[in-house]
Amino acid sequence: MVAVSTPTNLEIRPPSRQELPAVAVLAAKMVRLHHSFDPERFFVTEALELGYERFLASELHSPQAVLIGAFLDGHPVGYAYGRLESRDFAMLLDVHGVLHDLFVDESARGTGVGKKLVTEAIRRLEALGAPRVILYAATANEGAQRLFESLGFRRTMVEMTREKG
Repeated sequence: MVAVSTPTNLEIRPPSRQELPAVAVLAAKMVRLHHSFDPERFFVTEALELGYERFLASELHSPQAVLIGAFLDGHPVGYAYGRLESRDFAMLLDVHGVLHDLFVDESARGTGVGKKLVTEAIRRLEALGAPRVILYAATANEGAQRLFESLGFRRTMVEMTREKG
């Protein structure tokens, strides 16, 4: 196994409001990547960046949300977004954190940025009171699944989709 060297000039922190447009570009890349995995399951819209910027701005100061970026020399190269969720009878889940989004730009993959983002997101969700953190990974995203398993996540559910017709 090759040792991963995380850049020393990497900063993991919440983005400022002014940095959200650049983080939204990363979020739009994540959406497009998922859409490329399965266009019927994952939607894309026009103005993804603007839509995500608005969404992330609404979550930036939410007491239940965790939004952090990975900044290399001041430029975002990744981000993670999660929320503390209450008991959900439909999902058979007690109080929990959900890591909804994780994305690392191709330029920073393989350097430990994803691991740092997930670790910090978990720390922050646990600080909000989450006794467990769940996440969903696209079936085709085997690299992400390996990362999550290396950080202690285990498989608990399999989402199955059936299209109309």
